[in-house]
Amino acid sequence: MKHLLQQSLRWHAGPPAWGPAVVAGFGCALPLLLGLFSSHPGFLWASVGAFQAAQANPLHRFGMLRMLLLTGLGACSAGLGFWSASHPLISLGLFAAFGLLLAWLQRFGSEAGKLGIGLAVCLCLGQGQYGLGSLNNPQAIAMLFILGGLWVMLLAFGLRGMHGLRMWPYMPRFISLLKVLKRHARRLPRRQWRLHALGCTLAFALAGLVVNLAGLQRGYWLTLTVVTTLQLEFQGSLVRALQSSLASLAAAGLLILMGHSLQSPALMVATLLPLIALSRALQANHYGLFVLQTTLCFVLLAESLAQDWHLAQVRLLNALIGVVLALFVALLMHGLQQLLEARSKAPTAPQEQQKSD
Repeated sequence: MKHLLQQSLRWHAGPPAWGPAVVAGFGCALPLLLGLFSSHPGFLWASVGAFQAAQANPLHRFGMLRMLLLTGLGACSAGLGFWSASHPLISLGLFAAFGLLLAWLQRFGSEAGKLGIGLAVCLCLGQGQYGLGSLNNPQAIAMLFILGGLWVMLLAFGLRGMHGLRMWPYMPRFISLLKVLKRHARRLPRRQWRLHALGCTLAFALAGLVVNLAGLQRGYWLTLTVVTTLQLEFQGSLVRALQSSLASLAAAGLLILMGHSLQSPALMVATLLPLIALSRALQANHYGLFVLQTTLCFVLLAESLAQDWHLAQVRLLNALIGVVLALFVALLMHGLQQLLEARSKAPTAPQEQQKSD
């Protein structure tokens, strides 16, 4: 019993990372406070960019390189999502491409998958924030996102200097990096990955299209519910798929209940900042837990300056539609997997009968 309790408490990688937690807390605090006092929607995107960059640990060997990649690629994803929000076909193709990209990155290990989930979340936030504020320029959103990331990188350089580390570490060899990625890709069976890629592509495309055609407000409650549910491990079990869907719906319900009970941007910011610092200090090592943890923080950031928490039913309806859509795709992929397994076993039956004769 004691051993199980110790394992349950070690759900994060190593001891608490208080240095990166301070960077994440101060990085998100400045744009959120500026947005709270000025009511300008641009600071919301700066805080999202700061949190995206803070997902990397600047004390690691390639932490600064990863922080740069997260900032640049996240800004592009948010800008593309905002740009595609008024074009149904573009939104369909873009979300399908990001679903395929996420599945492809997952082949190369959990760290690459974490990069992919961050880009997918930024895409969903970009599409869901369309029409909510006075910003109508995707380039401006991407630029504000980058400014938030650069502010966190500045804090990260100070943290590295306090630890006596190089400001910019040596870059890895590209050939060595490719060898490591190929080694990870060979561990996953090709047919299993193709089914997973098809499910992600189909679910992402449908989620983006539904939000676009229905004109849903704060559509990221729908798309992020789909993204989070599909990233949890089903292992070919319909019971696990149902449990993951209910877990996503319960998490969304708790967030909506918290926001509806507070209904104050100042209280939301005061509650969110300690949660961001604690979440970064105890960042989950398991991929599924990391997805839940990161997605919840991103949603709270996107809703931190919201003034319409009295419309809680709109958010709950979006989350419910996302759960139904994710469960539909999971059932479809399960049926397709059973069909492929039945076809692969069918030719072997006559051959075994001939050998017995």
